[in-house]
Amino acid sequence: MTAPDAGRGIGNGESAAEITTTFVGLPRDSFRILHVSTGNVCRSPITERLTRHLVTDRLGAFLGGGLVVESAGTWGHEGAPMEANAEAVLAEFGADASGFVGRELLDEHVIRADLVLTATRDHRAQVISMGHSAGLRTFTLKEFTRLVRAIDPATLPPTSEGVVVRARALVRAAAALRGWLLAPTAEADEVYDPYGAPLPFFQSIGDEIHEALDPVVTALTGVPARM
Repeated sequence: MTAPDAGRGIGNGESAAEITTTFVGLPRDSFRILHVSTGNVCRSPITERLTRHLVTDRLGAFLGGGLVVESAGTWGHEGAPMEANAEAVLAEFGADASGFVGRELLDEHVIRADLVLTATRDHRAQVISMGHSAGLRTFTLKEFTRLVRAIDPATLPPTSEGVVVRARALVRAAAALRGWLLAPTAEADEVYDPYGAPLPFFQSIGDEIHEALDPVVTALTGVPARM
């Protein structure tokens, strides 16, 4: 199996063999974000590459290097390219879609992840059902956004302590709030699947994902979006 791309910094360039032999005892100077959808060709690739783009835009590739952003699918199309409409959406945001290869969600991906963000509640349930103490670090994307908005940035470690320390504290704070800030509706935490849909629907999903990611990246980095 080939990882999503061969990039460095906030990307993932490791093979499956490397993953399975190194997930135990990883150095703690990195923080892994895993985005999960169904096929890993539409929603999770958009979310992965937008996250990388937004982090790099705020911090630059060097300062954002402690964040490793990946994706996989619960029924992942192993080795498949990203959907063309997903690539088009990323291009509109100025994000890099090159080199992406789909992959199926495996235990080691969950084991390695410090934060798992899923497209839907069903995906969240599937990740948690895999075990590996994933419950406290697995959220739907929109759920995590809602929780992050309620966290006072002043309670997080300052950015001078590094993005990894701040990211770990953010996940702990969000997990502590989960039982207190419920979704207003069952659909509020869902990002619907645009697979097979025309470009305008992909664009609407891209806008949803971007809107959800923006406050998350601001909280992670301590740097607001440029006006």
